[in-house]
Amino acid sequence: MNELISNKLSLLPDQPGCYLMKDRQGTIIYVGKAKVLKNRVRSYFTGSHDGKTQRLVGEIEDFEYIVTSSDLEALVLEINLIKKHDPKYNVMLKDDKSYPFIKLTAERHPRLITTRKVQKGNGKYFGPYPNVGAANETKKLLDRIYPLRKCQTLPDRVCLYYHMGQCLAPCVKEVSEQTYREMTDEITRFLNGGYKEIKKELSEKMNKASENLEFERAKEFRDQILHIEATMEKQKMTMTDFTDRDVFAYSVDKGWMCVQVFFVRQGKLIERDVSLFPIYDDPEGEFLTFLGQFYTKTNHFKPKELFLPENADGDLAQQLLDVKVLQPRRGQKKELIKLAEKNATIALQEKFALIERDEERTIKAVDRLGEAIGIYTPHRIEAFDNSNIQGTDPVSAMIVFIDGKPAKKEYRKYKIKTVKGPDDYESMREVVRRRYTRVLKENLPLPDLIIIDGGKGQIHAAKDVLENELSLEIPVAGLAKDDKHQTSELLYGDPLEIVPLGKRSQEFYLLQRIQDEVHRFAITFHRQLRGKTAFQSALDEIDGIGPKRKKQLLKHFGSLKKMKEATIEEFIEAGLPQKVAETLFENLKE
Repeated sequence: MNELISNKLSLLPDQPGCYLMKDRQGTIIYVGKAKVLKNRVRSYFTGSHDGKTQRLVGEIEDFEYIVTSSDLEALVLEINLIKKHDPKYNVMLKDDKSYPFIKLTAERHPRLITTRKVQKGNGKYFGPYPNVGAANETKKLLDRIYPLRKCQTLPDRVCLYYHMGQCLAPCVKEVSEQTYREMTDEITRFLNGGYKEIKKELSEKMNKASENLEFERAKEFRDQILHIEATMEKQKMTMTDFTDRDVFAYSVDKGWMCVQVFFVRQGKLIERDVSLFPIYDDPEGEFLTFLGQFYTKTNHFKPKELFLPENADGDLAQQLLDVKVLQPRRGQKKELIKLAEKNATIALQEKFALIERDEERTIKAVDRLGEAIGIYTPHRIEAFDNSNIQGTDPVSAMIVFIDGKPAKKEYRKYKIKTVKGPDDYESMREVVRRRYTRVLKENLPLPDLIIIDGGKGQIHAAKDVLENELSLEIPVAGLAKDDKHQTSELLYGDPLEIVPLGKRSQEFYLLQRIQDEVHRFAITFHRQLRGKTAFQSALDEIDGIGPKRKKQLLKHFGSLKKMKEATIEEFIEAGLPQKVAETLFENLKE
């Protein structure tokens, strides 16, 4: 688990939503839903897993999440995101499963049905409803209350539903359009939120049945109430009007703005865009500026409609973008804007928490390191390390940390030129002399602290060059390692003493990062140089291979190991004559 994931895990909200796992290329490899994002996402990185989950977790380098208002919304959004991104670790259902809608048909004698297919212009759709059972039970309840026809084709005689009072029998009786209009209006009102009155009536009947000790009857009323509550949960993630629209909302805090854009295509929320940036003007003006740039500079597709929050200047935005702008004040569309705003607020909170944590482990750690040593805050730290094997190909490396972060453009590599044999002290003298002679000559910035990855001998060698040869007064400290080759202690002062640092403090972790980085940089350079030297020396005794062909072979094969595995034909493909290729093959084989 990398550091970015570790930091994000601690900031996950205690709310439902969807999460998107990404690999090192930023590709979405898995989409999931959660009743509690904090618990579900953390579970991937703790405990033991089966083989498939282990493979998934092994590829995760980052993740993001979208907060929803309910578990049901998370289900709907998950399906939309899976269909959009087709993540390789998601199990795609063969039948392309979708959730059902309750449909009020637009026929002369309308019906109430459940369907998974939405077709424009042939009725009213309500949903989708991930709780399929609750949707069916609610339809049954509506069938009992509103006696619409049940038959797909009209029969020539009345059926059982007529005798049960659940059908007006249009097959044999004339039913006026006015009667149908009144029933369909009431059903529409019910499915759009007017169900609360019926729910209240059912609650009264349940209480009355309970008082009369009719517990089975009371249980039926209770189950109907539960089905209504589950089915009528607002579904903001999918709409039935097939309209392409972008939903904007923003949040502002501490001089920063986060704008969340939900992309709704064919009525489905399929993706979102998150932008965080500092603002220097009033939020409304900054938001309009962002809105204009969003479609002009980024070449985003302009949808048919834009949903904007109420405090935005909708008229100006409409003139600016030449797109229909709506600012919903109630209902499902307003809930979408609220949801986008909620996600924007959470994103800002996460950013500030990450900034605070980053400052704790960088700038504040640097401040406390300076206090522990007794020097001014070492904003610029330069660290040195040597690398060689029994004195062969000796090298040294220098890295730079500025305000607790690596400044990789300022890293430097050094081949040791004047030292013969394994002599770390003289190697350190040479590198420090070369580095700071150039710093003085070119008027480059001096470090606030120099760290030597080594013991007392290397520290004294560096201090001697700085003070007695270059007349520089720069604090020099050393890092010692324990038997397990891990950062153990910081040495500083005259005479050198151990600086007391807590092993769990951020300043100690900063020193660990510095020591690990300078060691990595030095050993990588040494391996590159040693590999090149071994490659060159192995070819020196072979007739027909001079400097030009050495370079040619190095470019083609990359290493001596690959050359040893090559065939004569591959050497010929690399540009060698037949005889030279055979000689090289025999020599490498020996």
